[in-house]
Amino acid sequence: MVTIGHPSDSKEDTETIMPQEKHTERRRLLSHSQTYGAIYGDSLDITGDTCPTCRGIGRIPRGHDQLVAVIPCSDKRLRPSRTKLYVSISVVLSLLICFLILFFLFPRSVSLSSVAVQSVMVFFTPKSVEMQITNVLNVTNENFATIGVFDFDMQVLIAETVVGRIKVSNMTAVKPRSVKAYAVVIPIQIDDPGLNIYCKSTSIRIHTLFLHLQMTVNVSYLAHTEQLSTDTYEYIDCGGNTTIPHPIGKMTFLQ
Repeated sequence: MVTIGHPSDSKEDTETIMPQEKHTERRRLLSHSQTYGAIYGDSLDITGDTCPTCRGIGRIPRGHDQLVAVIPCSDKRLRPSRTKLYVSISVVLSLLICFLILFFLFPRSVSLSSVAVQSVMVFFTPKSVEMQITNVLNVTNENFATIGVFDFDMQVLIAETVVGRIKVSNMTAVKPRSVKAYAVVIPIQIDDPGLNIYCKSTSIRIHTLFLHLQMTVNVSYLAHTEQLSTDTYEYIDCGGNTTIPHPIGKMTFLQ
């Protein structure tokens, strides 16, 4: 700023000359301020406050290439209402959805159990004793999704000797939170001479055999596959058809 005049002149006679650049910048900034003030019915002096954009010099530097909006701190748009409430509700809803997804999709137990022997059919041949044992199995599904049961394998042992075996590649599906029964027919052939004499003897009233059943099955659910196994022990009479086939509820027969 340059002042031209005599020292004896009064303040009213003092003429202030500003560089052309400062006149141009000030007119531009005042024009923006007047426009904003006209919209809101008020005036604004941007030279009176220190802002991060103009750095307190009252003008925007030449190197600043971003759009600048002059908004007073009292503007309600800068203080949105109920922000904490909305954030809290969003967090609670997100946690609730995650909990429900984990609750319904978390893998639960699938169990395989032997219920009972449904029937035993005995056939005598000159050199062996052949039997068909129908055994009832239960597959329990505790999940909230349907499971697929496949590759069922069962073998029967007498004194560590395998006397019968059955294998089923594809069984069926078990609905969520349900129990399904299967009737498995296992063929058994006893070739041991001692057991043949024991089962065919007429002097013995009850011909009891101790069977060891080993069962394995594969199940798949929720993109997950696992193998279930269980062992059970049963007593049967190999001397005759002491058990008559009869249905036990609703079952699926595998043979």
